[in-house]
Amino acid sequence: MPLALLALAVGAFGLGTTEFVMMGLLPDVADDLGISIPTAGHLVSAYALGVVIGAPLLAAVTARMSRRTVLIGLMGLFVAGNALSALAPGEHWLLAARFLSGLPHGAFFGVGAVVATGMVAPERKARSVSLMFLGLTLANIAGVPVATLMGQHLGWRATFLGVSAIGLAAIASLALLIPHDHAHAPAVGLRRELVALKSVPVWLALGTTVAGFGALFAAYSYITPMLTDAAGYADSNVTLLLALFGVGATAGNLVGGRLADHSLRGTLFGGLTSLVVVLALFPVLMSTQWSAAVAVVLLGTAAFVTGSPLQLMVMEKASAAPSLASSANQAAFNLANAGGAWIGGLALAAGLGVTSPALTGAALAVLGLGVAAVAAVVDRRRVDVSPGRERVVATHLPEQAEAVRY
Repeated sequence: MPLALLALAVGAFGLGTTEFVMMGLLPDVADDLGISIPTAGHLVSAYALGVVIGAPLLAAVTARMSRRTVLIGLMGLFVAGNALSALAPGEHWLLAARFLSGLPHGAFFGVGAVVATGMVAPERKARSVSLMFLGLTLANIAGVPVATLMGQHLGWRATFLGVSAIGLAAIASLALLIPHDHAHAPAVGLRRELVALKSVPVWLALGTTVAGFGALFAAYSYITPMLTDAAGYADSNVTLLLALFGVGATAGNLVGGRLADHSLRGTLFGGLTSLVVVLALFPVLMSTQWSAAVAVVLLGTAAFVTGSPLQLMVMEKASAAPSLASSANQAAFNLANAGGAWIGGLALAAGLGVTSPALTGAALAVLGLGVAAVAAVVDRRRVDVSPGRERVVATHLPEQAEAVRY
């Protein structure tokens, strides 16, 4: 695997750290700014909104630029957003800075996935994406806990300065390791990039991302009360248990990348099925402390097995606009974050029990399986899969056709 993937992983580590660290800093930020914790929670939403808006927008407007230049520019925007967060004099300035920090998130992962797959052989594409995502999963093991401790002892502003330093390290590694000859985008216009997203398979792949990761966040958003109220853990143990989730996510991400290079759709179906089973068993697994710890690891593993396959599938379904489609998949991931948490909260509000969000997550994972099955049927109807045949298949662009070998 190219050493350049390390540069992408460093950037992903910084993005993952700043995305999730705010959850642990909410009480400190609220006290310092004189606002309530629910109000401070808007800072989490501001980042997610930045991701959803920035992912497709920045990928589209930078379509003609060198992808190496785009990655460095996106990380520069990330550094600026986190530095402004550290210097924000009040709540509204911090909201704006968090929104700015979120803008480059999805586009970085989207463009980075295209660069990563372009530097390896076709049979290693999914593995290359998983190695970039390794930075995101490692952020949950090391980046977020360390950044949270830094905020608690040195102040929350020091955390964002520290994250800015990670961004500067990422810029240096990107400039040093990303080769120029593998990072140039094709000369396509914004109109053709947008037309590429009209494909039904692309939207089915994005829908699978929303449902599949919505299942994860329906349960994970409420994992703390499950661990304390159902499993009987003390509050002080939750941070360590959440690190176990990161361990599971890292393992699932690496395994998913390897398996997807052999069977993309098979890995996707296997991961979603595993997620259904794990979430359905949550009420039982949360009955004892040891099984609850196992459940946290299994949740991270089952969910992130699907990460690389979904990213690669979206890119393949929109081959004329891989950067835009790949970035849109990151926007879908954040929609899943918000939507899954909302649906899981509805179950809690209805008085269905502290583990009920996991069961709603299982239902969402079943929905994801259904969308993935529909996508498989659509693919079979669109393509003649007879071995050894070559024919011209009409693409989503009226002026273009491509020869495809099956």
